[in-house]
Amino acid sequence: MFTSSTREIPENRDVPRHVAIIMDGNGRWAKQRLLPRVAGHRRGVEAVRAVVRAAVDRGIGYLTLFAFSSENWRRPADEVSILMDLFLRALEVEVAKLHDNGIRLKVVGDTSRFDERIRGLIASGEALTATNSRLTLTIAANYGGRWDIAQAARMHYRRHPEALADGAPLDPDALVPHLALAYAPEPDLFIRTGGEKRVSNFLLWQLAYTELWFTDRLWPDFDAAALDEAIASYRTRERRYGRTSEQVAAPATSP
Repeated sequence: MFTSSTREIPENRDVPRHVAIIMDGNGRWAKQRLLPRVAGHRRGVEAVRAVVRAAVDRGIGYLTLFAFSSENWRRPADEVSILMDLFLRALEVEVAKLHDNGIRLKVVGDTSRFDERIRGLIASGEALTATNSRLTLTIAANYGGRWDIAQAARMHYRRHPEALADGAPLDPDALVPHLALAYAPEPDLFIRTGGEKRVSNFLLWQLAYTELWFTDRLWPDFDAAALDEAIASYRTRERRYGRTSEQVAAPATSP
């Protein structure tokens, strides 16, 4: 389990260890081409394949993709049905490929709302790839950052009911083991495609000290070159974690 960046300062790396992405713009990509929205979502699956390959090639250890938020159920029913079918087909087709390439699959979110077939494919895919270590690919599906924090608090108090009785303040780090991504370090780099500049209830806890990068490029057009552009921006950032610039520079200048 990894600790919180508010408690310990993570190692600074030239290549981010963990990249988290909101994949936005599939529908607009299709609309620009006078195509149905499903065409954009299908093209978006191809972009996922390309970015997974690029992440492996660049030595990124964790890649987390926001595929379906807890608020996306508000979309038209026919589009939700299409998204669920695409998720099902991707699980059927892609898991074996991930395993062959040494990639571990994790799915986080409230999966209870998915049908039994999808839940079964998630469970079998996670079990098949559990020991792979080349890259951990996390798909956030029916996920919300507020849900994540709430379920972590619920798990904490379920395991430590005495904490409710003693009246002591809650130590935020007590929730860390129960967060949906407790198995991964906090993201170093957050990317959102499609031009919007918000985090949209994604990894609210985990993004506390993450470097943010936004692009107007729509998700179906996002590729290895775009990932490199984001990483190049990341390399220019001074990651202070509450310290001063002088403190950050001191270790490098000390004899």
